[in-house]
Amino acid sequence: MPEITVNNVQYIYPDGNRAVDSVSFEAEAGQSIGLVGANGAGKSTLLLMLLGVLTPAAGEIWIRGTRLTRATAAAIRRDVGLVFQDSDDQLFMNTVYEDVAFGPLNAGLTQAQAGEAAREALEMTGIAHLKDRAPYKLSGGEKRLAAIASVLSMQPKLIVMDEPSASLDPKARRGLIGLCRRLPQLKLIATHDLDMVWDVCERTVILQNGRVAADGDTRAILSDAALLDECGLELPLCLHQ
Repeated sequence: MPEITVNNVQYIYPDGNRAVDSVSFEAEAGQSIGLVGANGAGKSTLLLMLLGVLTPAAGEIWIRGTRLTRATAAAIRRDVGLVFQDSDDQLFMNTVYEDVAFGPLNAGLTQAQAGEAAREALEMTGIAHLKDRAPYKLSGGEKRLAAIASVLSMQPKLIVMDEPSASLDPKARRGLIGLCRRLPQLKLIATHDLDMVWDVCERTVILQNGRVAADGDTRAILSDAALLDECGLELPLCLHQ
């Protein structure tokens, strides 16, 4: 059974903008999928529907065998980890450790259980040495890793990332790419960073005007200059001659 099934989903904003138009795809456990497209292609709207924040005007979304509805959204979100585009929206406690332990504690784990979950997540992201630091004193790359650790401590079955490499310096970006390669969960990465998609994702979905313009092998899709140009995108920098 697929981890995610999106079946003929549509979303129309009150102004009449059909942001997502008859989108269908499936995602299997362990896959890394790049969700790309020009501004206004529908990426953010699709992510918000996958999280149950927006309700489709038509079609169905199934997460791990459960249909996503207003009644099931809260339970489904426990299996879905969202990494915000802006880490400052995700980090709000006095220390990194408190931020990473916050989710497990609020999910009903004991202090000891939440502490163990937090320690594992901090070690997985390589920032255990930052656990007592205030988030506002971290670099951009450290903040991004702390935000990811706060998601991993909840032990999600699948992870959704919104522009995870935005505003990172080259070293922090390389660290993020290495971490994404190691994470075993299904990852859906919405980004303009096609080089990151090239390095991390074996599959790419291109959205154009709310529709799926391409879905398949990342190397094939991101090497197709004509397709990318048609969708308002450019070849990854690694392919520029």
